[in-house]
Amino acid sequence: MTQQPSVMLIITQDTKEEEARFTRAALEAAGVRVIHLDPSVRRTVGGAEISPEDVAAAAGMTIEQVRALGHEGKCQDAMIRGSIAAAHAWDARDPISGVLAVGGSMGSALAGALMQSFPYGLPKMIVSTMASGFTKPYMGVKDIAMMNAVTDISGINTISRDVFRNAAFAVAGMARGYDRAAPAEKPLVLITTLGTTEASVKRIRQALETDGCEVMVFHSSGAGGPTLDGLAESKDVALVLDLSQTEILDHIFGGLADTGPDRGKAALRKGIPTILAPGNADFIIGGPIDVSRVQFPGRRYHEHNPQLTAVRTTLDDLKKLADHLAANVAEAQGPVQVFTPLHGFSSHDSPAGHLMDPSVPPPFAEYLRQVMPGHVPVTAVDAHFNDEAFSDAVIAAARQMLKDL
Repeated sequence: MTQQPSVMLIITQDTKEEEARFTRAALEAAGVRVIHLDPSVRRTVGGAEISPEDVAAAAGMTIEQVRALGHEGKCQDAMIRGSIAAAHAWDARDPISGVLAVGGSMGSALAGALMQSFPYGLPKMIVSTMASGFTKPYMGVKDIAMMNAVTDISGINTISRDVFRNAAFAVAGMARGYDRAAPAEKPLVLITTLGTTEASVKRIRQALETDGCEVMVFHSSGAGGPTLDGLAESKDVALVLDLSQTEILDHIFGGLADTGPDRGKAALRKGIPTILAPGNADFIIGGPIDVSRVQFPGRRYHEHNPQLTAVRTTLDDLKKLADHLAANVAEAQGPVQVFTPLHGFSSHDSPAGHLMDPSVPPPFAEYLRQVMPGHVPVTAVDAHFNDEAFSDAVIAAARQMLKDL
């Protein structure tokens, strides 16, 4: 007989005892076992499978020592550490099939950190008062769902009753369908792109999938690149094709898809074979057209939609990109190859596009050769990024790198 799936419930009973009882009952009514992890600090109510004392002990402290810290941030840090350790210890001896959390900003932060420590695929949901605002700190780059609590998490009312019940039944349903079995292993390839380079990347993806690889493609518009970097750090990745540089350009120049100074370094530092190409290097992602004209004066603009504007880059801009990429590559612990097209970096930078400038790619290719470390080959391809000749060159190099593993 198949064992009843279990869901880990994360909710503090010191402030949300009524909500915890209600949500637990809803989960049990939905047909799953409940493992309640209670990271309360103020008091212990009892009844949780993983008590506040257990959480504190997993952090190497007693609950009294946590309370004696006398600072909510320090108490939170201790209970986050303990919650993660206690949750994984339980999962190791009694595997869970889902995680549901209910909380405000503090509870959501703890739950988000815990959920981010679990693998992709495990059902994860946070019912939060923070779900209607900026959610990135809670979700990170993991597959975490957030449901808006609508009202404050303060008792059961006609709205919160439905919200908690719906969340419980949603996670229970996902938990019943969750399969912990690992799929058959294939060489894992990670690729970045945007819609403006999808024509080339699609051919590359299909070729490598035909070769038997698992290929994951990420949209480099602010979340995709960091997700790729996170997977490069945590998974056994065979090859990275970082073919879209939008997030790095936006970091250098203050565009909307700025993902910070470490974007693109994870695979290089880990020694994962990497191919770099300046896909989408012809534009910075700006905000609405009026805002972009002020932030980036004297440029060419393409209004992608009312919220986003593609702002044409200059050769000087791309030299700064080349310098940045060269500095990243200098940290590489594995093989790196660079490919750059001589006839345009994206569909915007083409005869059918809105930002074409044929004078930029050739001198950029020459500058890229000059600044890249000497052992890193830079191949200039006499084609547009979306031409088959360019994708064929990348495919051939990718196949050789995979063969050399």
